[in-house]
Amino acid sequence: MTERPLVVEKVRIVDPARKLDAVGTIVVENGVIVAAGPDAMNQGRPDGATVIDGTGLTALPGLVDARVFIGEPGGEHRETIASASRAAAAGGVTSILTMPDTDPVIDDVAIAEFVMRTARDTALVNVFPAAALTKGLKGKEMTEIGLLTDAGVKAFTEGRKTLADPALMRRIMTYARDFGAVVMHETTDAALAGGGVMNEGLYASWLGLPGIPGEAEIIPLERDLRLAALTRCRYHAAKISLGESAAVVAAAKRRGLSVTAGVSINHLSLNENDVGQYRTYFRLSPPLRREADRLAMVEALADGTIDIIVSSHDPQDADDKRRPFAEAETGAIGLETLLPAALRLYHSGAVPLMRLVEAMTSAPAAILGLDRGTLKPGAPADLAIVDLDRPFVFTEDLIRSRSKNSAFENARFAGQVLRTVVSGRTVFEAAG
Repeated sequence: MTERPLVVEKVRIVDPARKLDAVGTIVVENGVIVAAGPDAMNQGRPDGATVIDGTGLTALPGLVDARVFIGEPGGEHRETIASASRAAAAGGVTSILTMPDTDPVIDDVAIAEFVMRTARDTALVNVFPAAALTKGLKGKEMTEIGLLTDAGVKAFTEGRKTLADPALMRRIMTYARDFGAVVMHETTDAALAGGGVMNEGLYASWLGLPGIPGEAEIIPLERDLRLAALTRCRYHAAKISLGESAAVVAAAKRRGLSVTAGVSINHLSLNENDVGQYRTYFRLSPPLRREADRLAMVEALADGTIDIIVSSHDPQDADDKRRPFAEAETGAIGLETLLPAALRLYHSGAVPLMRLVEAMTSAPAAILGLDRGTLKPGAPADLAIVDLDRPFVFTEDLIRSRSKNSAFENARFAGQVLRTVVSGRTVFEAAG
């Protein structure tokens, strides 16, 4: 069934890809943006259009989340593609890059195509699977980067793991360069991290918990950047969490390397003190850091050293989280809270709205080579209509993910998604 045209009038349009922040009109027909801007205000409405009064509201390009863990295949009890897409739609996220840590691992064309096919059949949003760097995520044998790229895979990553073998990483980077693929890598030296479960420091000592030193992140990051310079590949540091890591990335960019970096919304919003009395929903990887590091992440985001914000949505079931802190699984869900948590930085004046939205729309789309993350005419009509000032409390009944392990449970936010549109179709509308 063909969707009716959509017209959003008198709405503030924030489109970083065009450096546009102005009140105007958005016109959508046949799943495509026909017009979006002040110049569209006098354009006629298409016949049969759904018309929305956007007075006091803001229209953003649909968010592009470049780090989402999903259980399907193999862990559907934690999250399916369909349930993750419902959570994404509620958060204004219209495109997600899923990680390969599934069972079986997304390491060959057949499994990647299974994910794409399942997404087409069941998902409300656009789903793009990332493939593993190595077969079975075992860190031994490189996957078929060329075949996977030809099949539509947008990025390659070891997911939660860090590849230890520098010679293998060099070979992978060389192949990725030749096929125009991006290598996305989370950097944690397993030996240095040891049995650590939170940031190493005084607070960990007070809690009697083993810590993870910052060097466990910085050393493999520096190694990767050296290899990226050697191979001239496109390298993306998936999740940095330290001020010193940001400095290392900034230095690589000054040298002209094709390097980008991401940060999770958790490391922009929270610090090690949030662990409180062993609250396992705050056991994350990398661990929550000092407040000084959180502030450094915010500054690096504002100045462009950090390119993108990710939710790092990582659903875990209750049995895996309701354990002693040191035994609990790492990770938190985050698709529904990515935007409202990020908007705290806008409301506090720490990051301009244009830069903040860019880090969740056009910047990740550019890294992944997607025709998304913008409201320019001709682009797919993926957008979110948001009340930037509307207060709400993120209670458990609002969670659409199959898992409930949110680091923002009962958090107070200002900024709520009222409607999410994917390819011209409304996939989420807020109650009331």
